[in-house]
Order: sequence, then structure tokens, then C-alpha cells
Amino acid sequence: MAESILMKGNEALAEAAIRAGCRYYFGYPITPQNEISEYMARRLPEEGGVFLQAESEVSAINMVYGAAGAGGRVLISSSSPGISLMQEGISYLAGSELPCVIINMARGGPGLGGIQPSQSDYFQATKGGGHGDYRLVVYGPATIQEGCDLMAHAFEVADKFRNPVVILGDGMIGQMMEPVAFPDRTEKVELPEKPWATTGNAGRKSNLISSILLDPEQLDAHNWQMQAKYREIERTEKRAQVLYGDDSEWFFVAYGTVARICQSVIARMRREGAKVGLVRPISLWPFPDNAFEEVVARAKGFLCVEMSTGQMVEDVRLAVAGRRPVCFYGRTGGAVPHPRNVERRMREMMEGKTPSVTDYYEKIGGVRA
Repeated sequence: MAESILMKGNEALAEAAIRAGCRYYFGYPITPQNEISEYMARRLPEEGGVFLQAESEVSAINMVYGAAGAGGRVLISSSSPGISLMQEGISYLAGSELPCVIINMARGGPGLGGIQPSQSDYFQATKGGGHGDYRLVVYGPATIQEGCDLMAHAFEVADKFRNPVVILGDGMIGQMMEPVAFPDRTEKVELPEKPWATTGNAGRKSNLISSILLDPEQLDAHNWQMQAKYREIERTEKRAQVLYGDDSEWFFVAYGTVARICQSVIARMRREGAKVGLVRPISLWPFPDNAFEEVVARAKGFLCVEMSTGQMVEDVRLAVAGRRPVCFYGRTGGAVPHPRNVERRMREMMEGKTPSVTDYYEKIGGVRA
């Protein structure tokens, strides 16, 4: 690894994409991810790549379709409302089995919401915000360094499985600055062969890339073929981090920057003798249910903490499968969970108290609009 340098999250992810072999970027401005497109506008021409700001998010995602279909490594980035506008194109990419990487620096919603950090796009990313039976591989980095490391892996996974991959961050990880180390650039990135691509090579059989299959039997077969691919992704791509899994009785569950808040709470509670740990999903789809199997037998309960009204908690409950209680604490709209309130919620759970979300919202002094 090279020497660490201090970088803003958005810019570091852009640089990581370039070093992973990305040479095509399309996008449209929206806060809080604009630094990605600004950085790409400056850096991609230096690397012989192409930057293009489209006239809309709809145009941008269809440009991604074209570049991916031609075999390029292509990146697009946006934030929550912009990703919503791309859903038709994302479904086309998945249906045509085209690889690309999509960054979503999520902001508060619904609607235009606000520009502060949020995790309320979990459903959109992991359940498929567009139409049809498709899946996106989704990663939720907790640090800028982890996001950069996942970027290279995301392009590899996208190419291997011919599928879009999402890096789901939030406004906080996009705007903060941390030291980042990139691999030394001693060798050129070797891209995999893509015999399916529409390269214009007249010396081989022509390729056709499309997501329209009007014969029901043919479309049925295509769907089941993709489902087989998704099962292989589930088998090989689950990622999670478990902290203090050997002795903990109570577990926080959180991803992304919220997991860092939980880690500070855990450090304080463990100093006071509480046996608490953390299950941190890194791959949000496929969801790492195997990480819960490692600890559920000795756990007394799980507290899922999110910057949403409770989206990942549904997957946590499916993974735990009723064997232990699963409670929830969340903030929304750009409000970040305070460590004091996260700890209070866990201690209430440990004492057998399970107030509703609304009750807890009132208790911590929330003000309704």
C-alpha cells in the first residue's frame, strides 16, 4: 500500500474507481455526492477516460447501459432522489446482465427531503427499486478506507456476475475526511475478457444485448437463469464483521457509519462490564445471515440501529428467525443517532423493556413537525 493521504470520502471513492480500471463516468449533480462528479471531471481525462454530465439522471443511467454494453468499466453516482429516477435503467441493466458500479450517497427522504445523511434507501437498494425479478449486489462501507477497498471488489463482482453493484453510503461518509491508502500503481489493471460485449469487431459473431424477450417461455428461462446466478452470489459474496462474538450476550446490529457510533457505545459499556458486541453487515445484499448463526445460540437479544424508521431490521428478524428478541432504534431525516440514546435503548432492552418507536421518539425529546 502507498502512503496514507487525507481525502474526502466522495473524492476517495472516485479515485478508487479510477485505480480499479474505471474509465467511463456519467452522472448528474445532486447533493451530497457532487464531489464525485467534480473529481471525475478532472481526473478521468488524465487517465484517458471519458466524463460526461448528462442532462438528467434518466439520461445518465442509459449512457451507463451503452458503455457497459461496449465492455467498459463504468461508474455512476447520485443521491437518493436521483437514484429513484434511475430505477427503470437499473432494471434494464440487470435484465441485460450488464456490469456497472452505482454509488448512492443517501440523503434524508422521502421526496426531496434534506441533504443530511440517511439510511432510508436500504429497501430501494436491496429489494430492487425497479420492476421485475432482479437483484443488485449491495455493499455498505463503514469507513472511507473500506469504501475504497470495496470499490475494486465491486468492479470485479460486477464483471464476474455481469450484474450492477451498489456502494450504499450516506452523506456523512461522503463528506467526512479520513486517511486513505491506495495500492501502488505499479501494474496496469487487467480487465477480464468480455466476449459478450458489443465492441464492433467485424471479425467475430455479432452480439445483441437487450432486456426485451417477448416469448414468455424465453423470458421465463432467462429469469430462472438469473435466479441461479443470484443463488451463487448468495453463496460466495456474504460479508460481515462480528465484534466480541465470543463472550457477548447482547448485540448491536448496524451498518455503515451508524456501526461506528455503536462501536463507541460498545467500548464504553464493556468498560462497565456489559457483555455487548456488534454484528455489522458489510454486504447488504446478499444479507449475511450466516453471521447471526455464529452468535444466536448464546445471544439474549439484538438491537438494530439505523438512520431510518426500520428497514434492515426486517432482514435481521428473518436471520434470527424468532429465536431471540430483535428490537430497533432509529433516527430519520438526517438526524444521527446519539451514542447516549443508543446506549439507553440497549439498556432498556437488557432490562426487558420494549417501548414502541413512537414512545421512544417522545422520550428522547423529539419535536414533531
